[in-house]
Amino acid sequence: MILIANGTVLTMGKSNQVIQDGGVLIQDSKIIEVGSTQDLQKRFPDAEFIDARGKLIMPGMINTHMHLYSTFARGMDSKSKPPKTFGDILEGLWWKLDKLLTLDDVYYSGLTPLIECIKTGTTTIVDHHASPMAITGSLSTLAKAAKEMGVRAAFCYEVSDRDGDAIAQEGIKENVDFIAECQAQPDPMVAGMFGLHASLTLSDQTLTKCSEEAKRLGAGFHVHVAEGKEDLEDSLSKYGMRVVERLEKFGVLGPKTIAVHCVHIDDHEIDLLKASNTQVVHNPESNMGNAVGVTPVLKMLSEGVKVGLGTDGYTCDMFESGKVANILHKHAMANPSVAWGEVPQMLYGNNPEIASDLFGGKFGELTEGAWADVIVVDYVPPTPIGSNNWSGHLLFGVSGRSVETTVINGRVRMLDRKLIDIDEVAIGARSRELSQKLWNRI
Repeated sequence: MILIANGTVLTMGKSNQVIQDGGVLIQDSKIIEVGSTQDLQKRFPDAEFIDARGKLIMPGMINTHMHLYSTFARGMDSKSKPPKTFGDILEGLWWKLDKLLTLDDVYYSGLTPLIECIKTGTTTIVDHHASPMAITGSLSTLAKAAKEMGVRAAFCYEVSDRDGDAIAQEGIKENVDFIAECQAQPDPMVAGMFGLHASLTLSDQTLTKCSEEAKRLGAGFHVHVAEGKEDLEDSLSKYGMRVVERLEKFGVLGPKTIAVHCVHIDDHEIDLLKASNTQVVHNPESNMGNAVGVTPVLKMLSEGVKVGLGTDGYTCDMFESGKVANILHKHAMANPSVAWGEVPQMLYGNNPEIASDLFGGKFGELTEGAWADVIVVDYVPPTPIGSNNWSGHLLFGVSGRSVETTVINGRVRMLDRKLIDIDEVAIGARSRELSQKLWNRI
């Protein structure tokens, strides 16, 4: 039993309480009680005590679209011409890097950002993987890394026709095998989805096969949708329909599916997403960095589409993603009044719902029966904090590196900024060694 107490508890969720001098009692993987420090200490004197020292105690953060494999691109000089388009970025960087990844690279490029997740209070991720010359076993390799680090994670392999039919079929099989393994041995720390790259790299034949396999397994898709204008132009020129329309034709949409980005979509496509209960994930920093445009997030939310928030591998810090989303949509709309409510809804409301659909159980709240994903944040409010304004405190006062303690599934992974049972130095050294070899191959 663990008691995290002597702090300001943000329960979030439906109860949405702010408990001064409060605590959270954990048994095994679940929260069993939330209340005052004095009362919990009196009734559970033998619980392991973690002293929050007056700081914030809140639910762990959730990243609903991540690319762990992108880690080895950090600091790399791709030797390519400066990109002018999103297509240039794909061909000049990502499609060069992913082809050269080995399973050893996959493992270490997973470990290092998972450590960053722990350090920034991100306790759950939904990852999208690609390593076309090292497909078989890649998802199990990432799951192994996630289990060792203790981060809750969902994985998929991005099926694509860009490297030929044999590799596309191997990608399909990797998804099928991993999803089947997750279903045969349910684990609240690991989940599987059916990954697709994007419409522009998927033939009708491959989409048909993927749709059949996912339907047989009862699995949802994780797919990039109209991220760049190239995806839209390809779909219009080859198939005479827009991207969401094409995905709907092949049965890709649905309540278990995550449609990522959705930058270049129109009102009819928003209607299709809404009607199918498809989940969308917005990645503001990545969209800005790739100069692909602004996702119509405010429109989708107003129409009732469930939109979550991710990072696309740009960062592990979900507090950072929330800050950027807030200012991006104000800037894009030239209206300082927007995004105050929408971004917290994505980050603290919809992301937990997306995670719950994948893993089961209650996420994003400190209440009885919820998963024990809890973080302590080094923030002492300079002004009053309550149930009506905590999101403003987090927006302006907190970043990922403010996190001091991270507990995931009831397991302490970082305590007072010290990682528990993780040799970050050794992992970092091996990661740099492998990444340099990959850069040399490029």
